[in-house]
Amino acid sequence: MIQVSGVIICLGYILGLLFTAVPWGGFWVLGLGVVGSLFLGRRRSHIRKSLQNKENSQAKAKTAPQLPPPTTPHARIWLIAGVVGLLASLYFQLRVPTPEANDISKFVPSENGNNQEQLFIVRGEVLSTPRMTRNQRGQLWLQATQLDEVRNDGGSAGTSRGVSGKLYVTVPLLQATGLHPSKQIAVTGVLYKPKPPSNPGAFDFQKFLQQEGTFAGLSGRRVNILDEGDKWGWWKVRQRIVRSQVRWLGIPEGSLLSAMVLGSKVVDLPYDTRDRFVQVGLAHALAASGFQTSLILGVVLGLTSKAKKATQITLGSIALILFLTLTGVQPSVLRAVVMGFAALIGIGLKRKVKQLGSLLVAAVLLLLFNPLWIWDLGFQLSFLATLGLVVTVSPITKRLGWLPPIIASAIAVPLAAAIWTLPLLLYVFSVVAIYTLPVNILSTPLISVISIGGMVSALTSLILPDAGSALANLLHHPIQWLLQLVNFFASLPGSTVAVGSISLGQMLAMYALILLVWLVHWWQRRWWFGGIIALGLVLIPVWHSVNTLSRVTVLASGEEPVLIIQNQGKVTLVNSGDEGTGRFTILPFLQQQGVNKIDWAIASSFQNNDNSAWLEVLQRLPIGIFYDYSPTSENYITSQVIQKEVQKNRGIYQPLSVGQSVNTDSTVVQLINNQLPILQLQVFGQNWLLVGEIKTTELRQLLSLGSLPHPQVLWCPGQSLKELIPALQPQVAIATSTNIDQKTLSELNQSQTKLFFTGRDGAIQWTPNGQFETFIQAAENKTSVL
Repeated sequence: MIQVSGVIICLGYILGLLFTAVPWGGFWVLGLGVVGSLFLGRRRSHIRKSLQNKENSQAKAKTAPQLPPPTTPHARIWLIAGVVGLLASLYFQLRVPTPEANDISKFVPSENGNNQEQLFIVRGEVLSTPRMTRNQRGQLWLQATQLDEVRNDGGSAGTSRGVSGKLYVTVPLLQATGLHPSKQIAVTGVLYKPKPPSNPGAFDFQKFLQQEGTFAGLSGRRVNILDEGDKWGWWKVRQRIVRSQVRWLGIPEGSLLSAMVLGSKVVDLPYDTRDRFVQVGLAHALAASGFQTSLILGVVLGLTSKAKKATQITLGSIALILFLTLTGVQPSVLRAVVMGFAALIGIGLKRKVKQLGSLLVAAVLLLLFNPLWIWDLGFQLSFLATLGLVVTVSPITKRLGWLPPIIASAIAVPLAAAIWTLPLLLYVFSVVAIYTLPVNILSTPLISVISIGGMVSALTSLILPDAGSALANLLHHPIQWLLQLVNFFASLPGSTVAVGSISLGQMLAMYALILLVWLVHWWQRRWWFGGIIALGLVLIPVWHSVNTLSRVTVLASGEEPVLIIQNQGKVTLVNSGDEGTGRFTILPFLQQQGVNKIDWAIASSFQNNDNSAWLEVLQRLPIGIFYDYSPTSENYITSQVIQKEVQKNRGIYQPLSVGQSVNTDSTVVQLINNQLPILQLQVFGQNWLLVGEIKTTELRQLLSLGSLPHPQVLWCPGQSLKELIPALQPQVAIATSTNIDQKTLSELNQSQTKLFFTGRDGAIQWTPNGQFETFIQAAENKTSVL
């Protein structure tokens, strides 16, 4: 009874944290506790009364065995759980980071339409080892202490002030070389506040920084060293290990080995290698967590099997603490370490530890330490995967009893983890790694060998770096085999399939089915029925949406218009933007929409870019027909590469000349000028005109000659609105930014044209039977409803 009561109270605490996503969520949990105490407490009284009646009847018959007490918890337990849930929600609010009065984010200049950037000098202490970003810049965390404004001539403006707060800093890669924690530096750059995502499916950088307790960023240009600050820290140990393992293995082999030992969060692993592991469903191999902890404890307990229990517990504890300090305080690592200590306690008490109970205790302890981790994706995935291993591996292994035990276990472990994490992964990423099961089965022996060898190499490198390098070099072939395995499955067609975004209700319904199959005997016998329902919950809504949706989306993508036209399962992409737009804007949106193929693509190269964004798209999605208005001598090589990529996926590459029309199922596109970026479209019967950056004199000349058609929808840079709206009088005008003077903006707002700015409103969406909608406003409305 005590155990059941403790479980209910622990679950009440976790539920209270989860309900922080709902207004007044803590009081909802308290209400559930009151309801539970009334109804379940009444049921307990009824059970107790029935047992007493049986005891009385058996006493009269002189056969009165001791009857078990009622298993239903007392009413006060449910009430206590509700109160704990309420306190948990209040505790969560207290721990939510908020900027202090002198936080550096308070001094970020507001955007007033002035294109001139204000430079600042920020002094502070480096908190992390620099890492390379996808944009080939160095990134670090800085504890800001002083802020100085820079004059136009480069000198200090004399307005120096003390500040506080942690700052997200990016600097040129060479400027980041040699920086390390405890170093005092001064960074000259541009301060900014992170913005919410501007496009559906995009990464929420603002939310990420807030979870780190940061409210501003600094795009640095120059770094000056103020104090070397050569204090001892665990970063030196990590650096020694990484350098030793990379010395002979090189990159990416050496950094991959270090990431598998220490975790990718503390090792600068190349992004292409990291992306391929994620693509095939092996992201967990790069995360320091339970797998490494199990290996460490297994090796230590195996080597000390003949020693005393106290020796085993002491050495096991030292190994766990050393592993925790090397990998850093991460939720998945802490969870694994806490459960490892629970196993050691069980050895000391000579009792078998209940893994489910130790998992629940680990969750509560971690959430007491940091309640904000309840919304950390790594925390959620770690506990769900471990829960799957604890409760689902055994049933799956029994059903695979016709296979040899080793093979059955190799299948059951990744399958159990996948079942419990898949609904959350679909909710967050909208994609499924198709080959995750065979990849995990084939890679497990390699990962085990590499992890154990890497740990031995890491420990050796702390004493003899050369010996550590030699031991790491012995793992060259296993690492190469693992990389070849990952590359092979990543290159297979359909390695990842976008299923579209699922709602919170769909995810909760899938977890409800999983719980029923776990806990209810009827569902356990009909697990296949639950699987069919879960598939239907995901696939039927996505299929219906894809095959009935007709919509135009203008993405917030900088100075080049990027349009995605969806028409009952067919997709047309017009333009791709500059470098990074394909990876960070177009692909996330298409994944959220459940798009696995682009039927038509049209490149017009508005800003004379190198078309590298098209390559980013082609590396992940096939294109049926690629129409290219943009092949020129400047981007000839890139166009040739695009042609090969299109044809490799059995697509058609077709260059076009100016004036030649493109007809898709819902769109007619025509480039109407040879020298200037002007594109005319007819989408769902509506006329669109896309006008790129053109000099004012040239624009006036075109208007005076009547060379531009009168569209219903106009897209253009903000500075062209003043000339184009009075002359063309469109119903809707979409511009990139609001960097125009207030007088002009006020005059434009008085016209009949409805104005949208992607820099302010985010992506703009339109359906033939609806109105134009802005993504940021829709997201805010959704948040306010929740």
